[in-house]
Amino acid sequence: MPNRRGFIGAGLTLMASPAFAAASDPVVTTSHGRIRGVREGGLHVFRGVRYGQNTAARRFRAPIAPAPWRDVRPAVAFAPSCPQKAMQAATSEDCLFLNIWTPGTQRQAKRPVLLYIHGGAYSNGSVVDPLNDGRHLAGRDVVVVTVNHRLNALGYLYLAALDPRFADSGNAGQLDLILALRWVRENIASFGGDPANITVFGQSGGGAKIATMMAMPAAKGLFHHAITMSGQQVTASGPINAARRTAAYLTKLGVSPTDLTPLLTMPVARLIDGLDAVDPILGGGLYMGPVLDMRWLKRHPFWPDAAPQGNAIPMMLGNTRDETRAFIDPDGPLIRGLDWANLPGRMAGELRMDLPPEWIVAQYRAHHPDWSAERIFYAATTAGRSWPGQVIEAEARARAAAPTWVYQVDFQSPTQPRRGAPHTMDIALAFGTLDAPGSFTGTGAGARAASAAMMDRFLAFALRGDPNGAGLADWTPYRLDRRSTMIFDIDSHMADDPRGWEREIFAQVPYIQPGS
Repeated sequence: MPNRRGFIGAGLTLMASPAFAAASDPVVTTSHGRIRGVREGGLHVFRGVRYGQNTAARRFRAPIAPAPWRDVRPAVAFAPSCPQKAMQAATSEDCLFLNIWTPGTQRQAKRPVLLYIHGGAYSNGSVVDPLNDGRHLAGRDVVVVTVNHRLNALGYLYLAALDPRFADSGNAGQLDLILALRWVRENIASFGGDPANITVFGQSGGGAKIATMMAMPAAKGLFHHAITMSGQQVTASGPINAARRTAAYLTKLGVSPTDLTPLLTMPVARLIDGLDAVDPILGGGLYMGPVLDMRWLKRHPFWPDAAPQGNAIPMMLGNTRDETRAFIDPDGPLIRGLDWANLPGRMAGELRMDLPPEWIVAQYRAHHPDWSAERIFYAATTAGRSWPGQVIEAEARARAAAPTWVYQVDFQSPTQPRRGAPHTMDIALAFGTLDAPGSFTGTGAGARAASAAMMDRFLAFALRGDPNGAGLADWTPYRLDRRSTMIFDIDSHMADDPRGWEREIFAQVPYIQPGS
């Protein structure tokens, strides 16, 4: 395991000249040197704060802290994101940067800290996205941090079984996040934050990364509360399947498994092209994700039970009501011409639970005879694909009597009505970025009400590890006798076991997480 000094980052940034610094710009001393941010709308904002060295020189290996410096480094512009298949404004292997929004830098303020990890599974995504802007949350007297890290092959290609130089390779992306959390613990007091009160929250893949860290001993004690938004990780990738994916990847690149040296000098664009290799387990492009390597990750996060390490951490879990309406185009080939005859066949390929699709359709028609084929398609694929992980995690924590609260986003998109309450709906609601590109919420009164309710609960949770507080209706913890769930909508409210019959249908068979 790397020593402590080798695992703590500090601040640095790109793309700004000290010559243009204003006298009122905030300057903060971090553990490795001073950085200069900007004042925006009553906040102090620091963008592109380095927490780890350039990873180009350390491909597939654990991150290390940057060297100290003597001058004042500007932290006024977003740094590049990790190279990936998805389009980003700028990418580079030099991507270990975070961003901070704070009301002030007085150490005595000791504000709660909310640290956000982006989605995009483990292969794509970035916090350099207007949806993830922290200004609205920070304006409520908290410190907001957003973090980028290594993704896809750069963060999760499993090479440990082939070359001892890369013993950390299958979980390098996770180790980046742990390094970032160590940086926050050491430095956030200088930004007005409380290092003893850190809440991690993440959407989709970001939530899955959090669930995984809850089972990683190296992450123990680095955060105090956790929120996963449509993002669960029940089982990690097994090393045998991970090795099969590595073999397919190396074949695509023409690299011998007995000599991995070419991977260290190959242009990063070629490394990303290698992701087009056919996944030997799932088909399609290669899956990359955390690996049960028995070095950094020694057990599955939520199998056969909730990892005991995480059970003392208060946790909030949530999903949106119509997750798959984000993935499956309502005007695409699976929906176009959909009818009762072809519904089971079209639905089958989108399920992750191995039940007869004809039987599933019959259950839905019996419960909701007025529903259309399209509505059943989206409801069943959500319940049999995107929702099971959250149910499994909540139930496992309930059995362990761990402090757990569950939510469901029902707010329907007014700007794209056929999308309903899709995957990613909760990002804009939680950040208050309703008008940002990519938001499904619109900016009307209903969206503002749903967002206010969600932000109130996130902030209460960050303050004390409990989403209840003065002036808020009681949100009952999740227990197996009631399965209490907060419904976020125009009029947010509690419900016991919403969609209980759907939960029971899909609980009849095992859930094997894709990529495991």
